[in-house]
Amino acid sequence: MAANKGVISRVSSSVAGSPIIYHGKKAAADTSYVVKRLLKSTGKAAWIAGTVFLVLAVPLIIEMDREQQLNELELQQASLLGTPTVSSPK
Repeated sequence: MAANKGVISRVSSSVAGSPIIYHGKKAAADTSYVVKRLLKSTGKAAWIAGTVFLVLAVPLIIEMDREQQLNELELQQASLLGTPTVSSPK
């Protein structure tokens, strides 16, 4: 039984010291580093895109909605007063 343990420990130590295992661990560590950096950069890009959307697009959407409501109100008033409706250019 002691001889089996010695053989197993020798095999495992030679496998652990193998250049293939070393290169595999190095590749895994490099991949992990790149993935972390990519996620960090993606988070920054998402933050910038979200902020730009809030600053530029949301006020534009609100203004377009107000204008649409105003146009609908004018159409309602025109129909109540009996004046001919003028179709707006599209």
